[in-house]
Amino acid sequence: MKRPIPVICIVGKSEAGKTTLIENLIQELKRKGLKIGAIKHCEHGFELDRKGKDSYRLKEAGASLVLISSPQKIALIKDTDVEYPLDGLIENFIQDVDVILVEGFKRSSYPKIEVFRKDLCEKLLCSEDENLIAVVSDKKLNLNLPFFRPDEISRLADFIVERFIKNFKRK
Repeated sequence: MKRPIPVICIVGKSEAGKTTLIENLIQELKRKGLKIGAIKHCEHGFELDRKGKDSYRLKEAGASLVLISSPQKIALIKDTDVEYPLDGLIENFIQDVDVILVEGFKRSSYPKIEVFRKDLCEKLLCSEDENLIAVVSDKKLNLNLPFFRPDEISRLADFIVERFIKNFKRK
């Protein structure tokens, strides 16, 4: 039986440093020989392609789906009538990775690491969430959870490997 890919949500207020943390974690986990998938939740939509490019022109012409392919990468631009839940994104679009790092989806039931900056808010967003597994902060908090400073990327990566990836094997 194929084991599900470990998923870890990185949550926190806007400008707390979630993207930077994920970027650094990807680099560190890759150095450890792992393949990482990443999902970024954009509540307000996004534009992937630039005006004038062929894929943009095809989408503007009315294609419901545009797949861009090269020897190095693939990108999919697809209309949707509903926002996919995190499980749907994983099931339909992600495979062949050792771990998935997700920015956002704070209401999901997946394990969460919260990025907290004392100058942005008074308390954690997920302090009452049983899926909160660690905190990354510039301020030591009085919690019964693993704590990491923003510059402790190697320690955080080791924590993720030990807790989620050590016994996981890609099929």
